[in-house]
Amino acid sequence: MLRYMTAGESHGKALIAIIDGVPAGLTIDEKAVKFIWDELHKRMSGYGRGARMAIETDCGKNVEILSGIRKGVTIGSPVAIELVNNDFKINDLPDVKCPRPGHADLAGMQKYNFKDARDVLERASARETAARVAVGAVIKLFLKEFGIRILSHVTMIGRVKARTGNLSFDEIASLTDPDTSPLRCADKNAEKKMCKEIDKAKAHGDTLGGAFEVVATGVPSGLGSYVQWDKRLDAELARLIVSIPAVKAVSIGEGIAVAANTGSETHDPIEYDMNEKIFKRTTNNAGGIEGGMTNGMPVIITGFMKPIATLKNPLKSVDIDSKKESTAATERSDVTAVAACGVVAESMAAFGIGAAFLDKFGGDSMREVQCNYGAYMEYLKKM
Repeated sequence: MLRYMTAGESHGKALIAIIDGVPAGLTIDEKAVKFIWDELHKRMSGYGRGARMAIETDCGKNVEILSGIRKGVTIGSPVAIELVNNDFKINDLPDVKCPRPGHADLAGMQKYNFKDARDVLERASARETAARVAVGAVIKLFLKEFGIRILSHVTMIGRVKARTGNLSFDEIASLTDPDTSPLRCADKNAEKKMCKEIDKAKAHGDTLGGAFEVVATGVPSGLGSYVQWDKRLDAELARLIVSIPAVKAVSIGEGIAVAANTGSETHDPIEYDMNEKIFKRTTNNAGGIEGGMTNGMPVIITGFMKPIATLKNPLKSVDIDSKKESTAATERSDVTAVAACGVVAESMAAFGIGAAFLDKFGGDSMREVQCNYGAYMEYLKKM
């Protein structure tokens, strides 16, 4: 069973990620470590990010694989990854007495009997997602061995929507390079408008949310199951994506849009390719998942992120000690982080797909998994 856990606080010494269940024999050489660094760097990019991104390196000497690998190959034991925080000052930061609306502050204080929201926000911070991206990078390396690729791109900032429905996976990938695309949006006209909206929000001390799409291609049919509610892959992917801070909703395929359509407009016709000897769908409104199982089409997930809750012009709050009306505390924050949220969602989707993949083709070594996967793919061609 594939599983992971993270530890660490926003301004603590480090973040730690532990991944259990990675098969032995997966290559994690210098090139693979560079890929992990690149994924972490990608999370830090995006127009509208705050000052923290200029402080944290999240690559090079700041990231170290502590266990689970020998001579550049996984050995079946848990893989531990450390991300050192440059901004380590957790014990020197002031108390936070006025909880911020939209954050975990007040509910966390009530739950754990705290009088200082600092004890909540240091762990509830989205800084924790850097550890998730490290986890996702390792799982992406595993999935790559089976031809599965995953990307994300921004489809909406505020009320500005991108039009990317006709683009292929490779086209989206080429148009959303973080070095050339400030928001990793494949619709360049929309991207310019999005940047202007971010500038307006920043000038008013406000924040923006939006939406991102995650696409996974090369995913074989049959991952997940319909036989029990907790084995449905779409349900698991939705859980993983909503677990990301500030994500409030998830849509699989055209899930939200087709709710107003008829059945004939919604469902994907099936055809058989005699040359490739595989079943296909002529459309992909289902987002690659039917009955809780992958159907061989690209898996498409849209996540909806609320506006960042920390505002430069804070909302009303209450002082936790005096109980008098006050304004909410302010912390260093972003104007928007939808692009970064998409990168985290890639990692969460990779984990969900990777876990389902190992549930279906599981083995203790890469060779065993490859044999199981190869036999299944041959079986599908003989149906």
